[in-house]
Amino acid sequence: MSNIFNLNRFGLLLKRQWLDFGKVYLLTLVILVAVIFSFYCYFIPSPIGDNFDYDGNLDMRFRYGLFIFLGFLFISITSSSYFSILGQKPRAIQELMLPASTFEKFAGALFYTAFLAVISYLLIFYIIDLGFVKYVNSHLSEFKMESAKHSHLNGVESISKQVTSDKNYLTYLSSYFPIPFLVISIFLLGSVYFNRFHYIKTAISVAIFSAITFYMIYKASILFIGDKVMRNVMVQKDEILLWIFLVSAAITLSLWLITYIRLKEKEV
Repeated sequence: MSNIFNLNRFGLLLKRQWLDFGKVYLLTLVILVAVIFSFYCYFIPSPIGDNFDYDGNLDMRFRYGLFIFLGFLFISITSSSYFSILGQKPRAIQELMLPASTFEKFAGALFYTAFLAVISYLLIFYIIDLGFVKYVNSHLSEFKMESAKHSHLNGVESISKQVTSDKNYLTYLSSYFPIPFLVISIFLLGSVYFNRFHYIKTAISVAIFSAITFYMIYKASILFIGDKVMRNVMVQKDEILLWIFLVSAAITLSLWLITYIRLKEKEV
């Protein structure tokens, strides 16, 4: 039996970790469904009121901000709570003494936070969004009566269909793909590093670090490049998107490595 990774031992570890993490995870899912459903019920177009955007289509733009904001909260909260048990000394000793390697424990963390949480969020948002889209499209005749200037009213598309059918959306999606995993890696590291108030301390640390970093980048760009940046933004768009992908992916992998080392240090 390998001391680093064994599939049977890893499966038993996932079942054991689910006893603690699963409760928080399922509760978060229930709250997530309730929040998404409530926002859709409040903001979804109705035959009463001004429901059209600038292009004369039904206004469903609230979905984009909701998707990003709730997605950030969901993956950051689940990641921040994963290793929170290590901050409780009696339970931390029991957790660290589990007959599993550090790599298996770290792989379990990635499974629950970087895979299961992301898939769950996308699936829940997709199902709720699709359900409301079908509801709106089945009542298009009621919206046509609202204003005579809208002679032709296009049906509403789900977010997933908009993304997969638009080349620009796909380009940005591929470039920003590592960003959710970067958020996960940051808060997962915070759950290992801090003993108490993991989420708050991690969020404050990220805010301070981000503010300092962006300020230094801004000052350096003005000092060394100046107005050339603004004139060449459109020309360098593909290059900028590539750098966003590479840098965010590199930082994510680095933070996961640091988390693994930190977890190994706690066992020692």
